[in-house]
Amino acid sequence: MGSTLEGKIAFITGAGRGQGRSHAIRLAEEGADIIAVDICNSIESVPYPLADEDDLAETVALVEKLDRRVVARVADVRDKGALQAAFDAGVAELGGIDIVVANAGIAPQQSNEPDRDQVFADVIAVNLVGVWNTVEVARETMIAQGRGGSIVLISSTAGIKAVGGSSGAGIGYTASKHGVVGLMRQYAILLGEHSIRVNSVHPTGVSTPMVVGNAPLAEALADPSNMGNSISNLLPIDMLEPAEISNAVAWLSSDESRYVTGVMLPVDAGMTIK
Repeated sequence: MGSTLEGKIAFITGAGRGQGRSHAIRLAEEGADIIAVDICNSIESVPYPLADEDDLAETVALVEKLDRRVVARVADVRDKGALQAAFDAGVAELGGIDIVVANAGIAPQQSNEPDRDQVFADVIAVNLVGVWNTVEVARETMIAQGRGGSIVLISSTAGIKAVGGSSGAGIGYTASKHGVVGLMRQYAILLGEHSIRVNSVHPTGVSTPMVVGNAPLAEALADPSNMGNSISNLLPIDMLEPAEISNAVAWLSSDESRYVTGVMLPVDAGMTIK
């Protein structure tokens, strides 16, 4: 176990499984206590199962196995009030906040959308408004504490180049992930005077339930007229493991990157330079 985050407290959304769980485990390995939040419910326009309460409980067990404290709450990042309550409960129990990882996201790409407008709106609501809500519920506490901190926004290669295809979900995904970059840059400027750093991470495809076993997304990726021409890695690897992204999150959360802010960090196997 490392110690680069010993005594730190991290607030992580979408922590029930996938990248969010991986981030929670990685930061706990480095000594952080965790506030873990997940929707633990379905969204009608999303054609694959989202995390449930058993998944979130498994994240809790894995963090506790590392001898770190963890507070877990069910909350939808689209619901700012519920998210605030979850954040406040974690801060009250653990004693503050040092790291925010806005990770929750959806990718409901599919060829036969039941309602193109609704799918677009849902992707924007989770992937962009949800990131805004996550930072907003945490930032005043971080400022008031006066001990600085790190905010990491999980974007995508779709935040660097257009990769989403022609569906409402695909267009929404690219728009939302580009929007996360705008939030990152603006918050980096706004919070810099408080020694709060803000950066974004841009993964290529990652082996998580959002991708693996997501038949509609696999169909979109296989269709050259949809996403098939825009997503392939330069390095000879199809997908990254969640831990590869968590390594970047851990570095950006630590004092090893103490002067890094306002940066888009690709972890993309070279996809975005193709």
